[in-house]
Amino acid sequence: MTNGTGRSDNLADLLRAGSTPLAARWVELAAAPLKGRLSVAELARELDELYAAILAGVASGSRDIQAEPYAEARALLGDLSRRRARAGFTPSETAIGVFALKQALFELVDRAEVGGGLPEVVAASQLLDGLGLWTFEAYAKAREEVIDEQAEQLLELTTPVVKLWDGVLAVPLVGTLDSARTQVVMEKLLESLVVTGAAHAIIDITGVLAVDTQVAQHLLKTVMAARLMGAECTISGIRPHIAQTIVGLGIEFGDITTKASLADALRHALRRSGVDVIAADGRR
Repeated sequence: MTNGTGRSDNLADLLRAGSTPLAARWVELAAAPLKGRLSVAELARELDELYAAILAGVASGSRDIQAEPYAEARALLGDLSRRRARAGFTPSETAIGVFALKQALFELVDRAEVGGGLPEVVAASQLLDGLGLWTFEAYAKAREEVIDEQAEQLLELTTPVVKLWDGVLAVPLVGTLDSARTQVVMEKLLESLVVTGAAHAIIDITGVLAVDTQVAQHLLKTVMAARLMGAECTISGIRPHIAQTIVGLGIEFGDITTKASLADALRHALRRSGVDVIAADGRR
């Protein structure tokens, strides 16, 4: 067999000759760091498919892992990396799936169980190093996707739209309000207004840590969007230091109704809806 340069290359023959003991040792080495978190049978199935794909690439004579002959190997490693990332495995536990093959091959060559010289060992080392690095990059990308999904889910959970009364919705906000979160607030509030037909919406910022010009603009946009849907919007939970900040920044809320507490905002919304709140002692 010859490689891309035309010189003799026996790496493919080496991998074929040692396929049975090599595959068994590979599974053994790859399973050890996983400590039973993945069954040996499942791991063996994954690595058998990967071994066949790597061998097909090597047999083509190419050593460029980005080349077409290694497309199946890259696809298998990408799927493996995504599964490991979503299952909570570390980068090392994921990459060992490739690097363990390198160790297994070196052991067999060292014990002379398979025939291989320095050129084959060097070629195998370079190839598997490249595949290992590609696996690490695939894992990192998959992990970023997982983190983004979790952040989006957390954002959804921390931005609930609550029905306080017939026709009255509330969005209690806690923490920091930025552009991304404001967009979620606006979308969820508008969707809820359409579904419920509510005429009043309360945005409660009691739990918002600070209000600056950007946050204020975000709030104003959300209020205006709610108005376009035919709902009156009230901002509640404006504490003394936030009120001072708003005044100091020269931010104008215009004709937007503001209340000190969620209770005050609810009372205002109920009265606007024609509901009179009367205390047990008869006081209004």
